[in-house]
Amino acid sequence: MSASHKNRPLAATPTRQSIIRFRALRVAAVLLLLLIIPLLFSGWSPDTVATTRLQQVQSQGVLRVGTLMTPTNYVERNEQRSGFEYELALGLAKTLGVDIEVKPALDIQALWSLLDNGEVDFLAAGLDVTAQRRENLRFGPPYHSIEQKIVYKQGTRERPRDWSQIDGTIRVVSNSSHEELLERIATLHPHLNWSSTHLYDADELLDQVMSEEIDFAIVDSNHLDIKRRYYPELSIAFTVRDRVSLAWAFPKDKDDSLFATSIEYLGAQHDSGHITKLLDRYFGHVEEFNYVDTRLFIEAVNNNLPSYIRLFQQYAGSLDWKLLAAVSYQESHWDPWARSPTGVRGMMMLTLPTARSMGVRSRLDAEESIRGGAQYLARLRQRIPARITEPDRTWFALAAYNVGLGHLNDARIITERQGGNPDYWVDVRDRLPLLRQKQFYRTTRFGYARGDEPVRYVGNIRRYYDTLTWLDEQGRIPYVTEEDG
Repeated sequence: MSASHKNRPLAATPTRQSIIRFRALRVAAVLLLLLIIPLLFSGWSPDTVATTRLQQVQSQGVLRVGTLMTPTNYVERNEQRSGFEYELALGLAKTLGVDIEVKPALDIQALWSLLDNGEVDFLAAGLDVTAQRRENLRFGPPYHSIEQKIVYKQGTRERPRDWSQIDGTIRVVSNSSHEELLERIATLHPHLNWSSTHLYDADELLDQVMSEEIDFAIVDSNHLDIKRRYYPELSIAFTVRDRVSLAWAFPKDKDDSLFATSIEYLGAQHDSGHITKLLDRYFGHVEEFNYVDTRLFIEAVNNNLPSYIRLFQQYAGSLDWKLLAAVSYQESHWDPWARSPTGVRGMMMLTLPTARSMGVRSRLDAEESIRGGAQYLARLRQRIPARITEPDRTWFALAAYNVGLGHLNDARIITERQGGNPDYWVDVRDRLPLLRQKQFYRTTRFGYARGDEPVRYVGNIRRYYDTLTWLDEQGRIPYVTEEDG
């Protein structure tokens, strides 16, 4: 062998293992190309694969929420949006740092379609959790519970006590949990004459009960509590479901990023007391119902209020005149000659010192009394700490109108001592009755007070105000024109 041949490196001889490895890599590369090429032509990128539903919401800057337009969910009035579900969902949007886009559906079936078609991120519509719905939806943690009741118009029949005594037509909303319930109940009580409809919502079905187009409807208790403010003849036959949980509904897919965030958000809202505050704002004052009082109030709206509407409007200032009218009804039932054993008198039931400080010359003069009462309420409202937001600020002012600002502040101090929020009416409301108990009032500056009275006082005014607002929207307040004198 020559020297030149000796120094030349030997060629590497491929082993069997390296050949197999090379062929496997080549096959894998081909398969990867086959997967990537279609995705590239369809607009795929590595970023879109990693994007979760939560990231999409944040990148788009908007949280899309599906709901039903009802008094308990979402209402648009005078270019203002409100409703329990709306405010709770708005809080989630603010937590995420995005805007909220509310998409109301006409009926429940359309609501499901919004979610199925990806037009909304979740549903916030007072939906109760049922086994049938769980098959297609993922529900968040319950934030409220209600009862479902079957109702009829008082005076049209004897009150039925159970399903066996139901004799008449029942109508419910199609695709609702009420329809699910009746499908089950009808197998045990085949005599039931019931139907479902997609043409009317729950509110309209209650109108049909009142007009005697149908005999019975099934309604959620929170909706019924509001409706009875205007229709006191709506009577409860019996409860058909109790402790029904309400929750938000999400699509049932593998991406749980937004779902998990909502759970964390709702937990924080429970812990902070914000959900309790929202529940009180929309439902807390309507749970107590008095048939006689409601009937008398509606009669007074028709017979007494028209004579004083102009004065309430003239002197309401920054307040809604209907709120001032509600205060006056609570105080005197719109009687300018009203008098109490404690010495308060007139339309706004002013004490003599208060009347003098407001420049009221005669407490029995309706205009003088309304002007003085409005000014006094406005002054109390200004003295409530600025950090307290509406509507709690107004509820505190109303409580002070009844029990005095000093006693109200005593109750706020007790609330703080007990770990409650002294700036939340719902927390202070629970402590005001403690001013009757020596163990509590002996440590306060202003001492004993009948603290349960301002609780009822504020609750009544809120109910009267809600009723006046609804009657006004329906055109059912009989205004007196200049031609009428």
